[in-house]
Amino acid sequence: MNSTKLNETALQSLPDNVAVPKYDRSALKAGILHIGVGNFHRAHQAVYLNELFSLGEDHDWALVGAGIKPYDTAMRERLQQQDWLTTVVELDPEGFTAKVSGSMIDFVEVDPQAVIDRLSSPEIRIVSLTITEGGYFMDDRTGGFDHKHPEIIHDVNNPDAPETVFGVIIAAIQKRRANGVAPFTVMSCDNLPENGIITRQAVLGLAMDMSPDLEKWIGDNVSFPNSMVDCITPATSDRERAMVEERFGIVDAVPVACEPFRQWVMEDKFPGGRPALEKVGVEFVSEVAPYELMKLRILNGGHAAIAYPAALMGYQFVHDAMADPLVDGFLTKLETSEIIPTVTSVPGVDFQKYLKKVRERFSNAAVADTIPRLCLDGSNRQPKFILPTIMDRLSGGESVGGLALEVALWCRYCAGTDDAGNAIELVDEKASRLTEHAMRAKDNPSAFLEMTDIFGQLGENAEFTEAFSAALASLWSKGTKATLQTYLA
Repeated sequence: MNSTKLNETALQSLPDNVAVPKYDRSALKAGILHIGVGNFHRAHQAVYLNELFSLGEDHDWALVGAGIKPYDTAMRERLQQQDWLTTVVELDPEGFTAKVSGSMIDFVEVDPQAVIDRLSSPEIRIVSLTITEGGYFMDDRTGGFDHKHPEIIHDVNNPDAPETVFGVIIAAIQKRRANGVAPFTVMSCDNLPENGIITRQAVLGLAMDMSPDLEKWIGDNVSFPNSMVDCITPATSDRERAMVEERFGIVDAVPVACEPFRQWVMEDKFPGGRPALEKVGVEFVSEVAPYELMKLRILNGGHAAIAYPAALMGYQFVHDAMADPLVDGFLTKLETSEIIPTVTSVPGVDFQKYLKKVRERFSNAAVADTIPRLCLDGSNRQPKFILPTIMDRLSGGESVGGLALEVALWCRYCAGTDDAGNAIELVDEKASRLTEHAMRAKDNPSAFLEMTDIFGQLGENAEFTEAFSAALASLWSKGTKATLQTYLA
């Protein structure tokens, strides 16, 4: 198959098995500025908009990409060379499909002032974000805003030259206000509980440090809808680039490969208007929290449950781990006995069917999701996806043996070697500290739980510490396989 470098001119010459935009991209007008143009955004929000535009709808809601960190420059340069187009391959085991997404029409120069200027334009009515779960300046100990973070202090002292996303947003809001332009809606698309509330907390927290009057005005006039997003999207490597060229004849510097499943549930709070995304499957609801809790605990908590035992037993790929009855068994029992009972009912959703779908998604060999990816950033993910479930179980007087084992598996992983003695690269902003405490915990399990910025007061709960200590002792003395066998017996 002859290969074609992706760009606007090449769209008409791509193979018949590649879906291309069914609309005139030159007629699109900007409506959304998205900060954080990574794989997930391009597999999720950008695809929904591409499908909406293909229906002939809302062509004044096109995407403008943006970033303020130096590493955003590489993405901008690569996308610019292909006219902001992205090849999205859905990895269905029954047959891969490819589409070219054309919903992005520009990418602002990677410079905070350039982003502020573009955000000040009246055409931008929504600012959307994928800046990772750890990008919201949350104080790990309180869950509130971290007023003492150096970048926040910088923005307070230099409001006209901000370094953070939230400083940029505030500067743009002030500029629009001064020019008599209505504020935009700020929409987080990150995978964290109450993402709209957390975004509002970050913006208002920084604004308060700048000026109480500014904080009040933003609080009264800017909307921050909550949303739940879902689509497993691995990182792009040479493997994906080669696959896109070999199967579909497209040379794309930054293609996206993702599972053939995506979900988006949002609060309908857009005073400045929004695209009619309900026409392409987005669910607009009055309350996102039940959907969010379901996903964060069952799916994200499930990822955490399989990540660490799989890593300790030497697995590299998620689908290989799921083929091991011990890993799948641990996931299924933990979900059924301890996680799902803490999830609030969701209209029209059967949690057992949802769990079955989650297991199918995890088992998709075509996605080739990696165990190291699931193990990333545990000090940020565990407090969001696992520890709240533990606290709910304990407050209800329910057992936490399986959840304590999950935390013990994370602790054992943080010690830096797998069961065969191979070194583990711990990718976490608190890596050295985690390893230090994990090694101390080998002889004194409470040493891991004394990290109160992660665990809060959980280490003082006798029931949990006893279960955690027993599980960790078993992992060190018997290994992961035997420990899981005992749990499943």
